[in-house]
Amino acid sequence: MYGIHSLFQALEYQAFVDFGYLMLLIYFAAMSAVTIYCLLQFHLLYLYKKFHRENPSIEYRQYDPNDESVPFVTVQLPMYNEMYVAERIIDYVAAQEYPKSRFEIHVLDDSTDETVDIVKKKVEELRAEGFNIEHIHRVNRQGYKAGALQEAMPRAKGEYIAIFDADFTPRPDFLRTTMPHFENDKVGVVQTRWGHINADYSLLTRLQALQLNVHFTVEQAGRSYGNLLLQFNGTAGIWRKKVINEAGGWQSDTLTEDLDLSFRAQIAGYKIQYLEKLESPAELPVEMNGLKGQQFRWNKGGAQNARKLLRLIWKESQGKLNMMQKIHASSQLLAYGVFLWVFIAALSSIPLAFAFSELGISTHFLSFSILGLFSVVGISYTANITAALHRTSPVTFWEKVRFFGLFITFMPISMGLSLYNAIAVIEGYRGKASGFVRTPKYGINKQNKSFKSASYVASKISWITIVEGIMALVFTTSVLVGIITDNTAFVLFHSMLAIGFGTIFYYSIKHLQAR
Repeated sequence: MYGIHSLFQALEYQAFVDFGYLMLLIYFAAMSAVTIYCLLQFHLLYLYKKFHRENPSIEYRQYDPNDESVPFVTVQLPMYNEMYVAERIIDYVAAQEYPKSRFEIHVLDDSTDETVDIVKKKVEELRAEGFNIEHIHRVNRQGYKAGALQEAMPRAKGEYIAIFDADFTPRPDFLRTTMPHFENDKVGVVQTRWGHINADYSLLTRLQALQLNVHFTVEQAGRSYGNLLLQFNGTAGIWRKKVINEAGGWQSDTLTEDLDLSFRAQIAGYKIQYLEKLESPAELPVEMNGLKGQQFRWNKGGAQNARKLLRLIWKESQGKLNMMQKIHASSQLLAYGVFLWVFIAALSSIPLAFAFSELGISTHFLSFSILGLFSVVGISYTANITAALHRTSPVTFWEKVRFFGLFITFMPISMGLSLYNAIAVIEGYRGKASGFVRTPKYGINKQNKSFKSASYVASKISWITIVEGIMALVFTTSVLVGIITDNTAFVLFHSMLAIGFGTIFYYSIKHLQAR
């Protein structure tokens, strides 16, 4: 009997060890994927800095605002239920320093609420002032934004199509600064850098600005300067109309039709000209549930495009793309999977934290992932503090303190979004269809303005939010048990996850109640 009992104990121990090695393998694979992505991002930082060292100043040629010979442009404003910002974007477009006879405005309105009447009134007002403006109201949302853009194509008189989402406030010199770049026949798209009209509204908007600044400096500009594939960001840019048609048109089989068409156009031989110096300000989401919806759409759409375009990049673009272009294009498409890898690493680290002592392996070998962290810090610092186009004065001590304070806050909160975004990525890889849920905007650009009584605020808690609350408790418990049992290898990692999930859960509930 004693021998059988010992055998069972030995088998149980071996099973525990085998499970520990399995978790180690999963964690190692997940963090390796994240680290490789971060190192490719570091390469973009190198390209970005190299370009600005060699080109310390950038100037864009502009057309004369009174030159009647400039190209005719159609400005499309796709929107759905945007009562707080619809009038604003129309006014900003009408204020363009471009001959009134050389552009038309098409408001592509899929709205089902008061937005319809607001737009109708504004269009009539501007038409009376001599503007060429049309209100195109669809009674269905077939194809969502992509469907609206595609349906409106035959009505566009311009050979160039500018697109703005409803929350943007383009500069008056937008058209006369972007249009000269189309004198190069290979330029199919001109994309400008997003700015933020309400970055200082709250901690939530400051953290979003921190992240988006990375994309619109180091990532977009780095890809542009390195002759890599980049993307049209869905707004604040202009397309050559024939390129849209030649690349297959706007397609609604993904939630990020902009990324999809961008890659197809570049594989077809056209270039996206990125204007880092020309800023197009926009409104950031001010409440957590709207932000999560935006993140879900971007991540699911990115995963859908990875499923759709990776074969096109590697199999059907022979002779059109070089190896570095293919690697970075693949990294860009697979980048949305980073949240999935982070969440997998988080889950596998819980049992692994208590198995290390039995496996007889030093935890130091996992320190390779610190390379990724250094890369992220360097990229974020450059994008938000030392970017060549952002400043001419020396960086002050307090600016550095403010940045690192924001960055330390950003890291756990981005981890806290890993569950929500991982689900989006899985759905995208699986090809699961879902509707286009637009991110509500409230016309907020001042700290003293509230969204508490606004329409569009979410009123129901999702099951994912509940799980995020549970995850906060799980990782808090893991931290406490790790300290008590002296298994501290993952205490910092689990602390960040606990804070991140807890923060996301808290604001998701708080902003539901704000209504």
